[in-house]
Amino acid sequence: MPHHPLTAAEPSPDNRMFSPPAASTRSAVRFFEPVGLAVRGKSLARPFSTWATPETPEGFRICRPPRPAVADYFRCLLAVALVTCGCAGPAIRSQSPELEALAAVEAATQLVGDYTSPWGLGNQRIERAALVTGLADTGCDPPPDPRRQMLLEEMQARGVIEPNRLLAAQSTALVWVSGNLHPGIRKGDHFDVLVEVPPGHDTTSLAGGYLMETRLVEMAVLGNRIRDGHTLGLAEGPMLVDPVSSGTLDSVATLRGRVPGGGVALTDRPIGLSINPEHRSVGLSKRIGDCINRRFHAMIRGVKRGVATPKTDRFIELEIPKVYRNNLARYVSVVRSLPIAEPAGNRHARLELLARQLADPVTAPRAALRLEAIGKEGIGVLREGLESKDAEVRFVAAEALAYLGESLAAPTLAEAARDLRSARPKALAALAIVDDANGIDALRSLLGSRSAETRYGAFRGLAMIDPRLPDIRGESLDEACQFHVLDVPGEPLIHATRAARAEIVLFGTSHPIDDGLRVEAGPAIVVVVTGDEATVSCFRPGESDQQQIVVPQVEPILRAIVEFGGGYPDLVQFLQQATAQRKLDSRLAFDAIPTEFDGRLSVHEEVADRSREIKPTETAEPEADQDDKPSGIWPTLFDTARLETGS
Repeated sequence: MPHHPLTAAEPSPDNRMFSPPAASTRSAVRFFEPVGLAVRGKSLARPFSTWATPETPEGFRICRPPRPAVADYFRCLLAVALVTCGCAGPAIRSQSPELEALAAVEAATQLVGDYTSPWGLGNQRIERAALVTGLADTGCDPPPDPRRQMLLEEMQARGVIEPNRLLAAQSTALVWVSGNLHPGIRKGDHFDVLVEVPPGHDTTSLAGGYLMETRLVEMAVLGNRIRDGHTLGLAEGPMLVDPVSSGTLDSVATLRGRVPGGGVALTDRPIGLSINPEHRSVGLSKRIGDCINRRFHAMIRGVKRGVATPKTDRFIELEIPKVYRNNLARYVSVVRSLPIAEPAGNRHARLELLARQLADPVTAPRAALRLEAIGKEGIGVLREGLESKDAEVRFVAAEALAYLGESLAAPTLAEAARDLRSARPKALAALAIVDDANGIDALRSLLGSRSAETRYGAFRGLAMIDPRLPDIRGESLDEACQFHVLDVPGEPLIHATRAARAEIVLFGTSHPIDDGLRVEAGPAIVVVVTGDEATVSCFRPGESDQQQIVVPQVEPILRAIVEFGGGYPDLVQFLQQATAQRKLDSRLAFDAIPTEFDGRLSVHEEVADRSREIKPTETAEPEADQDDKPSGIWPTLFDTARLETGS
């Protein structure tokens, strides 16, 4: 059963982006940044605090968090303006009542985030000792240690005969297997499994191995002993030894590997909101739940209902609407931006305030979230944001519109994905939920980009919308991997994954192999290219030799390898070695996955830098090799936006 914070709110150390401030100020102070009084990269606002305790309609009092004394701040700004502007004084004085009225709207609006903190947004690690078989005499008899004892007990429980003899075989190896159950994962979902040889073992390589079924559990050290809990996942499948960019397999790399998508979750991991200690009450928990349910609904076990379920006076469980399933971070941010108490008749004034904030790049991201939280009434303001001259304002407005079901945002999102490296993860994630012609056309336009992560991200977005689209529809190569050949313009690119799924995508239909290639594809298959012929040969003990001659192109060679019994690791090895020998002209990329946490600038920083440094005639498209490096493991394709297939 999932654990709920019945006694204390769970901190989320693995997801610091949601960590609340210190207890003395957590969720208490929200800074108000007046619109039109900021310069890019610098806010002129300063924090002020005030307390208020408005009566709620239900008859109980909500302790008002400290809020900025925005009215006082506006008065200070007006005084400065009067001193510095001289003859403009009367015009500015005429705006004072309006500004003070908007400040009062902000001060009177209470948000869900003022009283809650996110819960359950960290990964849950599960692990165990396991057995890999099928090695080419590269295994070892593991030393006597707790891992060996753990594996022996598991083998005996499964009825394995002579487990010690099996462990001593050179074709087997003891390994340590681990995986992460990500927030919101559901029973039956797949996740990646990481495998490594423990220190002190004599195993020399895991290449060609098969991970036997392993029950994964959460482990902890209690009383100087390693304790494990209930089985939370299963793992099994062929090993993919970690490919390296140089195309070689060094001694360290061969002791690590993974089974892409080889784990299966046996439980759900809910997410929710923890009510801050100073505000806990049954009445407030119900009030927040009702507020959320008025805005968000989802199909839950065939019934459409609200997403929030108040469990206790301190915890509210959240179901995840389909549109946010791959962007939990945004979902929680939008939920926490919902107004829980908004004075009657103030909605119009608040929309005017948010329109002003949206027009300023400094406050635009927060304003877009709050407009998205408002829902349909905020669409008009967000549409105006699409017309802004500022790229950041256009992007945040388009992103919010996409999550509100407005496909007119698709061209702006495609522009951001193509031109702004900082915006690419969020832009592609948003495009993946625009499942009409506008969204599909926008993603198609990105398949020929120079950036590998843009092209592959667009492919994944289309696969999420509909994996049967003619542009991207692929096939299973004898269950070795999913194989896609895309007839698209642009530089020839071959993309292979090492996480979540075994998959190879060819961008372009022609990927020639040059004369003189001689490489192995696994322990039994050899590929030799001579002139305009490629010979694929298979040599297995006790079997007659096999040979197939094909044209020296990547696609027919991969198909021949699979016909001879080669698996996904063998296909990857062929591609790596062909690249290492400089016989493959096409660019080879692994896991070219955009993620926000790989050192890239924020959208605000990138737009500011470009406005200062790039001339109007210069292109904003990054060089193709800027995103060659792997940047994340597949299920976290966009960590504000975890993209999965629609199948």
